[in-house]
Amino acid sequence: MQTLIVGIGALGGTIAARAVRAGLPVRLAARNTDSAVALRRSGLRVTGTGGEVRTDAVDVALIEDYKKGSQFDLILLATKAHDALEVAPHLLDLLAPCGVILPIQNGGIARVLADSLGEDKILGGFSNLGATMVEAGVYEQKNAGHLLIGELAGGVSERVERVARALGPAIEVKVSSNLTGAIWSKLLINCSVTTLGALCSQTMRQYMETEAGKKVFRRTYEEALSVALSIGTRLERLAVDPIPPGWAGNVTVEKCYESWVETIIAFYGDVKPSMLQDFERSRKTEVDFINGYVVTLGHTSGVPVHMNAAITNLVHQIERGVLQPTRERMNELADQTCERTCGNRN
Repeated sequence: MQTLIVGIGALGGTIAARAVRAGLPVRLAARNTDSAVALRRSGLRVTGTGGEVRTDAVDVALIEDYKKGSQFDLILLATKAHDALEVAPHLLDLLAPCGVILPIQNGGIARVLADSLGEDKILGGFSNLGATMVEAGVYEQKNAGHLLIGELAGGVSERVERVARALGPAIEVKVSSNLTGAIWSKLLINCSVTTLGALCSQTMRQYMETEAGKKVFRRTYEEALSVALSIGTRLERLAVDPIPPGWAGNVTVEKCYESWVETIIAFYGDVKPSMLQDFERSRKTEVDFINGYVVTLGHTSGVPVHMNAAITNLVHQIERGVLQPTRERMNELADQTCERTCGNRN
């Protein structure tokens, strides 16, 4: 498959380096001329899990330099979420007649793009591949992760299997017949692990050592889960069962719940949140497509989402430089939970 990778950050760069090294017909799209020139000069290098890969020759240009009729069978969209929404409509002219765009951002990006551009042009996907960009063209792979892809409407199609086979020599690709459910299961983790860790500048393992952290995690997760179930989502098991012990019968099963939390911590507890890295680089975050997405759907479906709304507001204030990510953010959120609970009792 003739493939274009758009976005050569940590994830896109890691996949691109391994794809080029595997001999796949891959071209790259950089966000500006300086980036394209630098990547042509330096090539790509990946270290860490999966072994070191280095490639000196990369075919990279600006998106606007790819002319209509370039005829790509697959466009892997690995930009930030807000950039994906902006650039995706301009990529349609670069698709071959049966070509597809595969966005791999967290949250509701694939669904938004499918609604605006058509499900015939958009596949769903996300990554649990951990990677960081050391500098332009240099990446470190942190785990033996994979891409999970599928049809947003459900089921397994020939085109999904074709994409999985095409990318397989570069990175492990798994196919899901319930991709929307899997996206939501990952979103539950993003809301309650990634964003919370960014707000308090800690890993999940660190903030879950406090009572405030435990309280805010639980409230955030349960709100997002309520929204998912309210819109009829059939959730998919990823690292853990997405529905905590005792949820269905509204029964307190604390020991089982604590064991469930420990399993999440074992998978995600020591990872530095990607959103925290955005804060450190003064970059816009993807919170509007994570906690903010839950808030939007919660308001539409009538599900209370007070904690996720407060979290989204705090992230926006940090983005504007009004606040900083500190441990006190978790205490502030926990206090809000207490105030609302006590107010409801009164």
